[in-house]
Amino acid sequence: MPLAILRSPQEWIARFGCDARTVVTIGNFDGVHLGHQKILRSVVERARRTNSLAAAITFDPHPFRVVRPDAAPPMIETLEQRLAHIDALGLDAALVLRFDRALASSSPEEFVQRILGDCLHACAALVGENFRFGHRQAGDVNLLRKLGAAMGFDVECITPIVVRRTVVSSTAVRSAVAAGRVTWAARLLGRPFALAGEIKSGTGTGQRFVFPTLNLSTSQELLPARGVYATEAIVEGQVYRAATNVGMRPTFDGTKLTIESHLFDFSKEITSGPLDIRFWRRLRDEQKFSGPEALREQIQCDILRARAFFTRLDAARQSTRLR
Repeated sequence: MPLAILRSPQEWIARFGCDARTVVTIGNFDGVHLGHQKILRSVVERARRTNSLAAAITFDPHPFRVVRPDAAPPMIETLEQRLAHIDALGLDAALVLRFDRALASSSPEEFVQRILGDCLHACAALVGENFRFGHRQAGDVNLLRKLGAAMGFDVECITPIVVRRTVVSSTAVRSAVAAGRVTWAARLLGRPFALAGEIKSGTGTGQRFVFPTLNLSTSQELLPARGVYATEAIVEGQVYRAATNVGMRPTFDGTKLTIESHLFDFSKEITSGPLDIRFWRRLRDEQKFSGPEALREQIQCDILRARAFFTRLDAARQSTRLR
């Protein structure tokens, strides 16, 4: 069954009634990285053992947008992307709470009673070691355990994932993507960082002078550092290898940031529709060239490097399958 997405306690009760028990986790889950995945999989496993609903509570917008807007981080993914990843991990339901001043002012006790108790009827709550909740983040795992003991639900603290001595976190993912370290970001996410959006019409400069491209318009806040990347583009349900430039098009004195992808072995003329770009490897910084011909020569080198990268990737995958 697809993930049930509810937007309020009232919607939850209307959908599941007052008797359904849940195993639940709570968080922003921005990026749904390896650490999040460990918690979410643990929720599913425990829910299946106890014949309960596997549920996640998340927030929209990010709490910092309300309580500390000057410190609010750029979101790694849209809410729709987050929910799609949660769905793929096998959870039954997600409660998306609108984070506003009223919710921000709830005490830890009020939040647990109203949401975990009266609404979700939790039998277990699984959270990370640094979990905080309630007004001014006054609640922590120890308080949650005390409240859970009083209300009849267990609390399990899930240890973090560590990759090469780095604790996997949304902050670490943001730092990697913003620096263009998309290969490292993929290690932390367990998949390539991706931008999702719509194809938009470009100026036609690439088509006339260099290589044909598809231009991406995205509402995502976090973008990779300017440069050229080996990527995959998903168009009309098909995956194409590509070389993607994120930048200002300095050779043509561009003034706006663009995300342009040249798809390999792709000859369709498409001017609209969904487009997703997966970032696998950074190839080089963005540069200003003397003219279109010099840029074209460099892009030919970029394409060769991107193709070579994917050849190595395919060989590694084949080797792994044969083991």
